[in-house]
Formats: sequence, structure tokens, C-alpha cells
Amino acid sequence: MVDTSAPFVSRRTLLALPLLGLASPALAARGKVVTLLGDSITAGLGLPAADALPAQLHLALNRLGVANIVRGAGVSGDTTAGGAARVDFSVRPDTAVVVVALGGNDLLQGLDPRATRANLEKILGRLAARRMGVVLAGITAPPEIGRSYARDFNAIFADLARTRRLAFYPDLLAGVGRNPALKQSDGIHPNAQGVRLIASRLAPVVAKALAQRA
Repeated sequence: MVDTSAPFVSRRTLLALPLLGLASPALAARGKVVTLLGDSITAGLGLPAADALPAQLHLALNRLGVANIVRGAGVSGDTTAGGAARVDFSVRPDTAVVVVALGGNDLLQGLDPRATRANLEKILGRLAARRMGVVLAGITAPPEIGRSYARDFNAIFADLARTRRLAFYPDLLAGVGRNPALKQSDGIHPNAQGVRLIASRLAPVVAKALAQRA
């Protein structure tokens, strides 16, 4: 964390704080805080900070006329188990809405969908106890991975959103996952153009969730 009261903090650092999700009290007054709890997609692996999802979601919300501060809490390689272990300290108390965007690494590792669901239940339970708004972002398993597995995995997110009455974004990689032109050379992570598409589609869901927060 950058201490903005320290004399050695440069003007360049202060100007970069909104992109890094670190805000002084004056900056915080400009909008409600959205925290992205996720993995390498939300961490912006392979991209400069200005092209990563936290910065692009911030801009997309601005375009909708929503004052906001978007704070990245993505850890590359994180599974839902990792998210459950760190949710209390990764999501700061001033957060109004948390976008929970985990599960992609569970899918890549072929983890038991029952374990993925249990971990997400822990995360959502902790956020509910802290009275925070939630947007649950799903990940769609391709049928090539096995129809039975894909069916069980894909059902997790919709079921949790329905039973917990959460704002729901069904597939974080919708429009990107099967389009090579929107992905980096690894064939997995979105490039800058792909991230902008994700942000533009996710922003209305987040905006609605923010509007419901007192």
C-alpha cells in the first residue's frame, strides 16, 4: 500500500493511485468502491495497468455516468480456494460492491465442481456477513472438456446467483473466449481489446449493483 501522507511519494505516484485502486480520502469521495476479487484475468496478466480490467472497468463505468473507484484484487493462478482464504483481507471495508470472478483456474485444473461451489459459498457468505454487494461473474466450461463435467461446473454460478439473489454476469469471457483476435499469444488471457469488451459488457451489471447500495 502506498502511504499518500509520506513526503517521498511523487506526484506521478499520486496520479497513478486510481489505476492502482489506492485512493486518498479526497479521491474516495468521488465514487463508490468496486473490488475485483479474481485471478489473472482481473489481475491483468500480460498487460500494462492501464489496459487491465480494473482500469478499463473504471473507464466503462465513467462512460455510463457512474462515479466509481475500481480496486483490483486479482491474483494470477488463484483458484476459488485461494479466494476463500484471502477474501477477508483482499476486500477492504470501504468496498460497496465486489465482483467475484473466480473459477477459471479450477476449470483448468479439472477440480471437483463440488469443491468449487463450496469455496464460492464461503466467499459469498463472508461478503454477505460484511453486508457488501456482490456481482457474481461465471466462467463457462467448454463441452470439449467433457459434457458431464461442463454441465456440473456451469451450473454452479447460475445456481448460486439464484439462491443468493445476486447480480449475475454469466460468463466473464463472453465474446472473447473463442475469438483468437481478442486473446494474447497464450490463447487464454484477453488482450487489451478483449479486456475493453469485457469491461463494456460487465459495466452495466456493476452499475446497477452500485445503484442499489445506499
